[in-house]
Amino acid sequence: MAQNMKDQQWLQITKLLADIKDKSPFYSQKFAAIDPRDVHDLKDFQALPLTDKDDLRDAYPLKLAAVPTSEIVRIHSSSGTTGTPVIIPYTAQDVMDWAIMFKRCYEYAGVTKDDIIHITPGYGLWTAGIGFQAGAELLGAMAIPMGPGNTDKQLQMMIDLGSTVLGATSSYALLLAETIAERGLADQIKLRRGVIGSERWGEKMRNRIAHELGVELYDIYGLTEIYGPGIGINCEYQSAMHCWDDYIYCEIVNPDTGEVVDDGVSGELVITTLRKEGAPLIRYRTRDLTRIVVGDCPCGSTHTRIEALIGRSDDMVKVKGVNIFPAHIEEALAITDHASSEYQVMIDHMYGRDIMTVFFETAATKEIRADVETTLRRNIKDKLGLSVIAKAVDLGDLPRSEKKTRRVFDNRY
Repeated sequence: MAQNMKDQQWLQITKLLADIKDKSPFYSQKFAAIDPRDVHDLKDFQALPLTDKDDLRDAYPLKLAAVPTSEIVRIHSSSGTTGTPVIIPYTAQDVMDWAIMFKRCYEYAGVTKDDIIHITPGYGLWTAGIGFQAGAELLGAMAIPMGPGNTDKQLQMMIDLGSTVLGATSSYALLLAETIAERGLADQIKLRRGVIGSERWGEKMRNRIAHELGVELYDIYGLTEIYGPGIGINCEYQSAMHCWDDYIYCEIVNPDTGEVVDDGVSGELVITTLRKEGAPLIRYRTRDLTRIVVGDCPCGSTHTRIEALIGRSDDMVKVKGVNIFPAHIEEALAITDHASSEYQVMIDHMYGRDIMTVFFETAATKEIRADVETTLRRNIKDKLGLSVIAKAVDLGDLPRSEKKTRRVFDNRY
């Protein structure tokens, strides 16, 4: 057995494969020409076909369910706004397992039952808010289930109730941080930690939020198809994210070929659920790009670790033959003096060629903005070998979001 699969994980996987076709209409169809019971080792397992989001859309509404409807206590849906929705059913045990994992995330972030957790992600079909709440309640901490929006009320409740932990997307955490700074409320805010998820964020954005809120920040990971947020988080050493490998098994594959890559090599994260009852998933393509981090974490945890997400394979755009991810722009901004963390990329086709414009926020005076634009343009050219237009705008000019911020607009199609 390969080093990146633990004995207990293998036992859970063989148990899952033993009756998956009997329980799941989805896998009965997907594995029509396969007998999963013939999987005897890791090599056999890695030969099983990958599952992707289009598969799950085709299973709408409840073909994913591997239990009778009478055992489903809740459904959630992924946050995408186009196409057939993906419906994920949960049993009571699934809900409890998710809460256990989220409680563990809080503990890794140093949150205790004495904290007051201010929850701003959305509720409803989206998994975010209710996951933050369930973990807080299992921990025994006070949960303030605000949901997104109404920033005035958010701040009033934060001040009056003495919130000590913020749960948010990075975009909304930044909006709150900027508003607190603008209104001079920092001395009334008692936040000490932020548990941030839902979208990748660059180091510059992280530093801004941490500085302006005066908090320690933790990256929480998850996706609706695999419970929701809370299946992994980084620890006090602030590097890789620990994934709860007693509930999920992680692989990294080449996003183009689907072949498994060695530990330490970047690729697309693929997850198999080990205990999920309502909608177990086998080798599910998350589209998130990362790598398995080898070696021991100084915190002493032995859970599988993945690097902070590079981006998503479906976030990539190609300009003049160059593959570009948002992370590349964030890395260039990080080494550009006077450039803020906020940016927006516009890609157009004009005059017979592709033109990429990077708008970025800055507090620099008008006298030096041209120099800042030149520096960012040079940094992007050095990193990508691509010439772009860099355009500075004032702080706050680019749109803020209460959920996920869209940063790249491809107008060529």
